[in-house]
Amino acid sequence: MPRTYTQTLDTPAYKGTVSINTGLFINGQFVDAVKGDAIDVYNPATGKVITSVAAGSKDDVDIAVAAAKKAYKTSWGLKVPGAQRGRLLSKLADLIERDIDEFAALESLNTGRPFTVSKAFDMNSTITSLRYYAGFADKIQGKTIEASELKLAYTRHEPYGVVGQIVPWNFPLSMVSWKIGPALATGNTIVLKPSEVTPLTAQKLAAIVIEAGFPPGVLNIVNGYGPTVGQAIAEHPVIEKVAFTGSTATGRRIQEASAKSNLKAVSLELGGKSPNIIFDDADLEQAVKWAARSIFPNGGQMCSASSRILVQEGIYDAFVEHFIAAAKSFEGTAGDPFELATQHGPQGSQTQLDRVLGYLDVAKKEGGTILTGGERLGDKGYFVQPTIFAGTNDMKAVREEIFGPVAALIKFKTEEEAIEIANDSVYGLAAAVFTENNARAIRVAHALEAGSLFVNNYNWLENGMPFGGYKQSGVGRDLGEYALDTYTHVKAVHVNLGLRL
Repeated sequence: MPRTYTQTLDTPAYKGTVSINTGLFINGQFVDAVKGDAIDVYNPATGKVITSVAAGSKDDVDIAVAAAKKAYKTSWGLKVPGAQRGRLLSKLADLIERDIDEFAALESLNTGRPFTVSKAFDMNSTITSLRYYAGFADKIQGKTIEASELKLAYTRHEPYGVVGQIVPWNFPLSMVSWKIGPALATGNTIVLKPSEVTPLTAQKLAAIVIEAGFPPGVLNIVNGYGPTVGQAIAEHPVIEKVAFTGSTATGRRIQEASAKSNLKAVSLELGGKSPNIIFDDADLEQAVKWAARSIFPNGGQMCSASSRILVQEGIYDAFVEHFIAAAKSFEGTAGDPFELATQHGPQGSQTQLDRVLGYLDVAKKEGGTILTGGERLGDKGYFVQPTIFAGTNDMKAVREEIFGPVAALIKFKTEEEAIEIANDSVYGLAAAVFTENNARAIRVAHALEAGSLFVNNYNWLENGMPFGGYKQSGVGRDLGEYALDTYTHVKAVHVNLGLRL
């Protein structure tokens, strides 16, 4: 019988009790893993174990897929009107909103993200995303195609059936909502693998899935490691589609597993090394504030972080001076996520801390000039100083994704040079342009090879706008109406109304 983890917190930001069931969530119930294995879950702000959760295996994935398939055939999918699916998604959003403080506290415990930010941003993003897709659930429709009076021709958008979803550790619950919202709205059933690093809010979500009234088997949550649970999902012959957010290396393995199994549909939101181009005529104060916001929050652990900041030579020195001040100011807000003044959180794990520090060593050896930061911050938890270094686009630390609070500065002369540097990357997730010249802003935005372009802002996302990448930053789109297309087949129906042979 799975156990329950409960902890009472008495902090400046949150006073209350958090509680989750630590089992796998399959067919509407919490269950033990078949092999009885467990995963320790750490608090990255302290480096200490919070609790452990059940660790699934291929056997558990098989059980979850069977439950999802049965639900799709009997109590979900095309058996349930879209309006009813929408009501349940709305109810799920309402329950998260009711328990928003507990969800935010669990997220902060597990990620080190400041509680105030978790509540205001991550939880509200989750709630609004689910409500957005709840509104689409009864609007999944095809088209009638003009043919002739002897023929009726139309299309239907039908769910795949059982889909697998694998989400990352950097924004645990909001990434779950980006995946399950469109999948459930279109009538699919789900086998979801949260990150083994940050499973706590997914465990809490499972409990309110029951309360919201979803039929058993519609949403199944199987914790576990990538090489076991993730691989089993990617290879499973009954799963018709897999959605993944994470590293490009893992995305390659998922595509390979799909090709070697049943050629399941795959959508991937992967890594980035996003450029932020700041021209001489930019509003300096605003450019600095947005640049800091684009790389330092969440420990820089954002796939779309603007980790390459290209600054035109006329404004370069002034920008550097103010940007260093912003980084040092942000460093001063590091600490306990439940302190009201905390803004700078830790890296997500010891592994990620080691990765970031390793790249900082590489940057120094390559001749990068560390302008501020560059070291571990303190000896408790997994904190890194917000770091700025000056480099060139051919350096490893500039070209590869670090996934930390590390900004590479590159000086440029002309618009053409900036575009060439920005596009000289295997990634293409996001990019930004800062300029007061509207014609230049649009011209450069159109020339940049990235899925999301921001003009005089950064990472200001909308539920209605698609999010995804070019090149090795992925295929397919999350968010917006475009995400619905990644969870449906299009069926063409040809009806003979009178042609006789």
